[in-house]
Amino acid sequence: MLPRDPLTALTDAFTTFLFGKAETTRLPVRTSTGQAQAVYLPTAAPGLGDSGVIIGREVYSGKGYIYDPFQLYGQQLPAPHWLVLGESGNGKSALEKTYVLRQLRFRDRQVVVLDAQGEDGVGEWNLIAEKLGITPIRLDPMAALEHSIRLNPLDPAITSTGQLALLRTIIEVAMGRGLDERSGFALKVAHAHVRRDILEEGGNRQPILSDIVERLRHPSRESADAMNVDPEDVRAWGLDVALVLDRLVDGDLRGMFDGPTTIGIDLDAPLIVFDLSHIDRNSIAMPILMAIVGVWLEHTWIRPDRKKRIFLVEEAWHIINSPFVAQLFQRLLKFGRRLGLSFVAVVHHLSDVVDGAAAKEAAAILKMASTRTVYAQKFDEARATGHVLGLPRWAVEIIPTLTPGMAVWDVNGNVQVVKHLITEAERPLVFTDRAMTESSAPPAPSGALAPRDDAVTPAGGSPGEYGEYGGYGDYRDYEAETEARAISFEKRGAG
Repeated sequence: MLPRDPLTALTDAFTTFLFGKAETTRLPVRTSTGQAQAVYLPTAAPGLGDSGVIIGREVYSGKGYIYDPFQLYGQQLPAPHWLVLGESGNGKSALEKTYVLRQLRFRDRQVVVLDAQGEDGVGEWNLIAEKLGITPIRLDPMAALEHSIRLNPLDPAITSTGQLALLRTIIEVAMGRGLDERSGFALKVAHAHVRRDILEEGGNRQPILSDIVERLRHPSRESADAMNVDPEDVRAWGLDVALVLDRLVDGDLRGMFDGPTTIGIDLDAPLIVFDLSHIDRNSIAMPILMAIVGVWLEHTWIRPDRKKRIFLVEEAWHIINSPFVAQLFQRLLKFGRRLGLSFVAVVHHLSDVVDGAAAKEAAAILKMASTRTVYAQKFDEARATGHVLGLPRWAVEIIPTLTPGMAVWDVNGNVQVVKHLITEAERPLVFTDRAMTESSAPPAPSGALAPRDDAVTPAGGSPGEYGEYGGYGDYRDYEAETEARAISFEKRGAG
């Protein structure tokens, strides 16, 4: 034991002489919790700031809850993407709609909604679109061909690499498996020759899927010579691909993808609604359609103009649960922050995506969603959700007890229980069960839009810009292209 400092020893001796003890003994104080609450004041976790969109009220502190991924990005939020999940009837739809309506009050906001829910023969976003003077883009395979709205996977606005990646995704979703090297080669050369033929004709029309089908059925000698094989071999390699695309051209899925993109789609509108309510949710048309819409929007809607864009997808399990579609959207989300894009995915059950065929891709997408909003779930599912999302124990325990309109919000580790508030002006617009209201008559159908057939040279230059037959449409090529576009956006924004 080290010797004590003389001054310290002298001080201790003097204190003991005066008081008899070196330390005093604290006597216990008996009191009630009612009296002690004035001493131990309650504390609440800090909020997210006061800049953004009002969501509602924090349940424990009573403070207003304000959230905006664009305001929070960088300091409190590493990524602007958002996952909303919970069972039906607990307020997910009301949250989506009020969030969009409140975001649109900012001048620099644009929103696209993939509306997969139907009501009264139209999508549930139809009422909001009408209120804003916007006509939803209604995609319906059963509509008369002359009145149907089409999205062309070979739209000239989409780059050559994007077109080829999209064609592969469509085919792989329909086949339920990936393309092998031979089928990929047949598709690649057919696409290259169609683009070259259109350019040789003067570029006065859009290439369409039937052009690809025709070239797959009748491959050129040039494409066969490139691999030192017979044209019949190339034809055999592309037969399955041709059969799948023929289903989109002249089968049960015709009318939505087999022609020039419809003109009249206002890409400058503050809100664009794609009404998918007439699409069978369990058919392959839904993930195919979401893939086409996503890629088409990436090349036409997202621009380097300083606007902040929100892409909201209902029934998002169609995207996340398909490994081929998930790859396309995973790439878009990866560069979303550079593109000024916030992706909002709405699902009912986390098990819909984490236990599916695209579990790896789903995990990557969930990881990029820095904001998670969880509505009421059953106890077992809440426990599984908490495990996957890394929620604290107290939040997991409270999820099964949440009442409609209340949710657990996890914003990059800042976890709060929030009560969503709806104004009287918003209330008539956000109800999803209009059949229970007095005015439930379906609106009159909107007028048809005309097909678009611009005399435009396809974006991305000639078919040989990346090698006439080099590569088979690898997703890595498309990811590199998207990254280059994102970097160019950043440079323009900084200029």
